[in-house]
This record gives sequence, C-alpha cells and structure tokens, in this order.
Amino acid sequence: MRRLVQGGAALAQHAQPASPEDLAWDDVRVFLACVEGRSFRRAGDILGLNASTVARRMEGFERQLGYSLFGRLTEGLAITGEGDALIASARQMEHSFRDFVRRVEAPKVDHRGVVKISITDGLGTFWMMPLLVEFSRANPNLILQVDCAVDSADVLRFEADLSIQFSRPQDPEQIITRLGALHAYPYASQGYADRFGLPKTVEEMKNHRLVDQVSPRYPEGTWARYLGIPSVEGIVGIRSNASTSVFYAIEKGAGIGALPTFACALDAPVVPVDIGIYHTMDIWLTYSPSTRQTKRVGHVIEWVKSIFDAARYPWFRDEFIHPYKLVKMAPEGTELQSVKGSFAATPFQP
Repeated sequence: MRRLVQGGAALAQHAQPASPEDLAWDDVRVFLACVEGRSFRRAGDILGLNASTVARRMEGFERQLGYSLFGRLTEGLAITGEGDALIASARQMEHSFRDFVRRVEAPKVDHRGVVKISITDGLGTFWMMPLLVEFSRANPNLILQVDCAVDSADVLRFEADLSIQFSRPQDPEQIITRLGALHAYPYASQGYADRFGLPKTVEEMKNHRLVDQVSPRYPEGTWARYLGIPSVEGIVGIRSNASTSVFYAIEKGAGIGALPTFACALDAPVVPVDIGIYHTMDIWLTYSPSTRQTKRVGHVIEWVKSIFDAARYPWFRDEFIHPYKLVKMAPEGTELQSVKGSFAATPFQP
C-alpha cells in the first residue's frame, strides 16, 4: 500500500492563491519536469537542479496556486486531479515559449548558431558524417551537433531541431517528411567467407554464425522470422543494439549480419551474402513547425533532403537494388567517403 508523505500538500491547503500576474513560466517548467519524472530527483536530473531545490520550488508554486499539484508518496509523486487539469495548458505554454525563443533568434541567421540533428547511429556515422564535413566547411557560421542514438528525439520538446528516424512519428503537430527507404542485406567479411564459405540458401544460413542487431528498428525475432525458425539463439555469436558495433563485428569476421545495401558503394570491406532475403525500412525526417521558421535550420533541412535524394543516391529508392549493382550506379563526380578501415584498425603490438 502506498503511504502519503507530509509535504507540499499540507502546505497548500490554507494558502491564499496568487493573482495570475504573479505566476512565472519557470515554475510551470518545474511542474512539467515533475510530471515527466514523477519524482523530485528525476525532475532535478531533467532541469539540472538538485532534488531539494525542485521540492522547494514545487511547494512554493503550490502555495501560490492555493492547492496541491502532487501527492508525495514514498516511491515518488502522484499527480492530483487539479495538477492533471493543468498539464495540457502547461504544454501549450512550453511550446509557445520555445516558439518565442526561435523567433527571437531568427534575425541572427548571419551569426554563429547551433542546429541539433538526432539520427540513428548507422546513418549518422557511415552516411551523414562524411558528407556533413563538406557542408560544414561551406557554412562556417553553423555548428552542427549530430546526436546518434537508438531512441528517436522528441522534436516538440526540443530535444533536437531535426530527427531522422525509422519509425513514423504519430504526433500530428510535427512536420513529417519521408526521405526514402533503407534496405538492409546480409553481409560477411572476405575472411569469414574464405574460412567458412558463404551460404547460398536460407537453409544453409542456419549453419552459420550470426551477428544480430536488436533495437527498435530491428525488433528481436526479425532474423528468426526471415530464417523460418523459432529462435536464433543457437547461431548468434554477437548481439548489439548499435549499427557501428555490428559493422565492426562483421568486418572482423565474427559472422554474417545485416548492413545497408550501400555498404559496397562506400567501399566497405565486406561481401554480400545472397540467400534471397533483405529488410526494408522507411526513413523519416521530422521537426516542429516553429523550428522550420529559423532560417539556419531551414537551410539544414534542405541539405538533409538533398543527401537522401533517391534520384541521386539510388540506394534510398523504394525498390531493392542488389549491392553490386549499386556500386555501378553511384553518382559520377561525387566523392563518396570510404569506410574501409574506419573501425578495423591495426591491432596494437606491445
């Protein structure tokens, strides 16, 4: 049974409510952090404050309002009915404040500014980053912050200006653009092929070592479904949630695993494994409407769309194209960054 702890609830019972003019956005911001964290400690982590400061701020806000927003429980915070009724309006205040900040910054487009991009680690490391270097040289007043993560950023909460992800966002307030498709294909290193040979059928694949990736975009059981078996536990050698780790393991000969079809076009030291299977995912770009109004962010959005242009980069087309064919289809006059040796460095010799 949950036990109520004495605290802000008691303090707020006999308080006189403040006039609306006395209420401050910063207190609303603390309230939203408590809603999200469900404890003063986790709210403090969100805000960069200690838990006791958050608790004092929340108790002061409740005294101003004249009623309790949270019940204090031994295991955290339980929002009251009065607090729950304020959440939607508080979110609107948050969005309006962020929009105000964006509009204030908009005239400063000639000054140095940060554009924060959230992207999956594979696309961010192997595709975007090499091209971003040249874009950065051409735009010296921009600071491009690329956050590679498994989980998608919440652009409406301004965790990032842009998010490039494989799951389609559901919030109708976001601007959502489909950039193209990514096709994942089985690959192995040449060393693995020389030592163990390569399977030619799905049935033969069951006798090989698997490098497995499990993440929101590769749910557990994806390989088992393609191979027609209940589980891959008998053949998995290495499992990771990170595309970069999976690439390293495949390149070093740990087994067969899935990589984007453009791996060959980027001169990766791996060979495709033709067993008749591939996996396709949509690539989505999402951002908030207020973010788009900032000119420097709009400039980056147009560049992002250009590097996923399927007419120029055929590996992002909806239809599957074999990796070896893609090598011949790479756009002429475009120097694509080789990933050869990027991770498989010469081992240290003591």
